[in-house]
Amino acid sequence: MTLLTGSPVAADAPPTRVNALAAELEDLASRPWTLMEVCGGQTHAIVRWGLDQLLPSGMRLIHGPGCPVCVTPAATVDAALALARRPEVILASYGDMLRVPGSDPVGGADLLGLRATGGDVRLLTSPLEALSLARRHPDRLVVFLAVGFETTAPATAVALLQARRQGIENLRVLASHVRVVPAMEAVLSEPDCAIDGFLAAGHVAAVMGLGELQALAERHRLPVVVTGFQPEELMQGVVTCVRLLEEGGCGVRNAYGAVVRPDGNPQARSAMEAVFEPVSAPWRGLGTITGGALALREDYRRFDAFPLLDPPGPTAAAPEDNPCISGRILQGRALPSDCPAFGGRCRPEHPLGAPMVSSEGACAAYHRYRGAGIPARCG
Repeated sequence: MTLLTGSPVAADAPPTRVNALAAELEDLASRPWTLMEVCGGQTHAIVRWGLDQLLPSGMRLIHGPGCPVCVTPAATVDAALALARRPEVILASYGDMLRVPGSDPVGGADLLGLRATGGDVRLLTSPLEALSLARRHPDRLVVFLAVGFETTAPATAVALLQARRQGIENLRVLASHVRVVPAMEAVLSEPDCAIDGFLAAGHVAAVMGLGELQALAERHRLPVVVTGFQPEELMQGVVTCVRLLEEGGCGVRNAYGAVVRPDGNPQARSAMEAVFEPVSAPWRGLGTITGGALALREDYRRFDAFPLLDPPGPTAAAPEDNPCISGRILQGRALPSDCPAFGGRCRPEHPLGAPMVSSEGACAAYHRYRGAGIPARCG
C-alpha cells in the first residue's frame, strides 16, 4: 500500500509517514468503519492525495456538509442578485460566491454573470474591505454577502462592531453564516445514518474550542477527532478515530494540538457572540437545521440587508429544475460521481450546483483530481 502515484501532486507528499500510518491502520481495524470528514478543505486534501484509497478494505471516508459556499441557500443568492441589480448598490462577497447559481442554475444566473452585464459586483477577501468600500463611497449602499462557518463569522462581526462605532450608515450585510455542530447533529439524526465517527475541522475548532464537539460526542456515543489538513494530519486523525472505535470509546481527541486549544479563541468568539445569535435556518440541499445559522442581534439589525428587499427577507427558493444531487452529497449519502450531471452538464466552467463551484466543494475536488470519467459508486 503506497501513496497514490496517480495523484497530480503525490510526488510532493511525505509518503513514508503517510504510508506508515496506513499500515498501522491496516493492523488496527478489525472491521470496516465509516468516518465522515466534516470540512470541504479536508475533502480536497483526501481526494488530492488519494488518502481514501489507502484505507483497509471496506473502510470509508464520506464527505460532510462543511463547505459554506455549498450550503448557502439559493434564496440568499437570489437576494444578492436582486440587490446587485440596483444602481445604488455595490454588492461585495468572497470569490467563490460570485459563481454560485441562484434558484435558476440552468439559466446560469450568478453574480459574476451580473457583473459582466454591468452590475457593480466586487470581489473581496475580508469584510473589513466592505467597510472600507462604504467609507470611500458614501453616496452608494455597500451590501456584503457574508458566508462561512465560525471561521469567518468573527471577521464579519468585527467589521460591524467597527461600523457601529464609526457611525457608518451605508453598509449592510446579507448574513448567511452557519454553524458546524448543528449540521453534524442533523446528519446524525438521519434514520439511515451509518457514521461511526467524525474527523472535525481544525480551523473551526481553533475558534470554537472543543466544548461543543465534546457534548455532541457524548450525546451520540461516538468519537470525534479534530484534525488538520495535511495528508499526514488527516491520516493521523483516521488512525486516532479508528483506535477509539476499536477500544469501544467515544469523546473528543485533539490531533491538531499545535493550532487548536481546548477553549478555542475566546476573543473571536466574543466578537461573534456580540453581533450574532444562533437561529434555525435552511441550508442548501439539507433543509432547515435547528440552530444551524447565525442572525444579527437586535442591536445590529440596522445593518441587515434583507429588509431592503421587496418582500423583505430571503424568498423561498423556486423549485430547482436541476439534476444536481448536491443535497445527498453534502449529507455523505452519495459521491459526486453518483450524480448524473457530474462531468457532463455540470463542470467547473458551467456548474449546476455549489459543490462544483466552491474551492471546498466535493464535486470540484473529484473533478480536479480524478477527472470527469471516474466510475459511479454509491455512497
